[in-house]
Amino acid sequence: MSDGFAPYPSGLMLGGRRVVVVGGGHVAQRRVPALLAVGADVLVVSPAVTPAIEGLVGSGEVAWRERGFEPDDLDGAWYVIAATDVTAVNEQVSAAAEGRRIFCVRADDATRATAWTPAVGRHAGATVAVLGNRQPQRSSALRDEIISALRDGVLDATAHRDKTPGVILVGGGPGDPELVTVAARRALSEADVVVADRLAPRELLSELSPDVELIDVAKLPRGRSATQDEINRVIVERAQAGKRVVRFKGGDSFVFGRGYEEVIACAEAGVPCSVVPGLTSAISVPEVAGIPVTHRGVAHEFTVVSGHVPPDHDTSLVDWDALARMRGTVVLLMAVENLPAIAARLTSAGRSPRTPVAVVCEGTMPGERTVLSTLAEVAEDIEREQVRPPAIVVVGDVVAVANPDRYPWQR
Repeated sequence: MSDGFAPYPSGLMLGGRRVVVVGGGHVAQRRVPALLAVGADVLVVSPAVTPAIEGLVGSGEVAWRERGFEPDDLDGAWYVIAATDVTAVNEQVSAAAEGRRIFCVRADDATRATAWTPAVGRHAGATVAVLGNRQPQRSSALRDEIISALRDGVLDATAHRDKTPGVILVGGGPGDPELVTVAARRALSEADVVVADRLAPRELLSELSPDVELIDVAKLPRGRSATQDEINRVIVERAQAGKRVVRFKGGDSFVFGRGYEEVIACAEAGVPCSVVPGLTSAISVPEVAGIPVTHRGVAHEFTVVSGHVPPDHDTSLVDWDALARMRGTVVLLMAVENLPAIAARLTSAGRSPRTPVAVVCEGTMPGERTVLSTLAEVAEDIEREQVRPPAIVVVGDVVAVANPDRYPWQR
């Protein structure tokens, strides 16, 4: 028991070791995933469990004794969590743990526990654990402030880390810097060189350390196809010079981002390469604009298509006639210039001219706007509204689901 003493902080290495969680309710549901994440051998003891825990049992990640607690349940345990809503049971668990010299967390009364659960966060290989003197909200708030400071570079947890050379392909999401992943921020904070696309979140570049080399690939010479060759050369060359290179892209590197061409270039040069996925604009931009790409009873599939070349172009790989016969949602990327030709082809191949269309311009950015139209009218509408790239085009009845007043015939 705590007996009024301050806690002694220590990091437990629970990988492969038995941890017993008594109770199968929402407290247990919050604790079990973190235990699994560090490799613990988790046993849940409870007459009933939440559906989430039952799912973990079904997948073989957690063992479950479907009954009330018995002291022998702690045999072989290294750590115990008493997480029932019955004080007498939790008291029985903590007493059994005390007798076996096993540290025990009490979800109901920290003063009767021999261990407390800290608020934990992780960034750049550092684990932050905060104990707020039995004030969990304070602990969580402090944890969040520290992790935020680490992510924003206010606190530097990477200065003394050994950085291995290589290339990391980082998807930056649709544009809003708040929509990049934690892993993306971590990669940027550890970079020696950042090779950035024009659609990567620009604000994050200002957070880079002054000693980081920033290469803006939008300024590379000799056109788009030669530019990709130059990008491959630059990232390989810098990595071979012992640098950690972040190739920073908009959206996701593998969704029309030519990311795998860079993976191949690194592999051919013997350069280590890893990938940090990003939110693809094909889904995230319509979602932020309030448009689902699927909806029950409306669309059971969605297809993402590059519109950088028009239908019937020699280099087009899209079966536009088959696409027109599908009933689901079509999401077009890089399609503003060719949208009139694409709309005409879809309608001539059988898609209704009244099919709703949404063109989301500068999605997630301050200048975001949505132009609502139909396949029959979209060519005139985007000309009148002076639509320019970047824009995501959504074709299908899901547009009407989000905007029923604009498409009364779809109700």
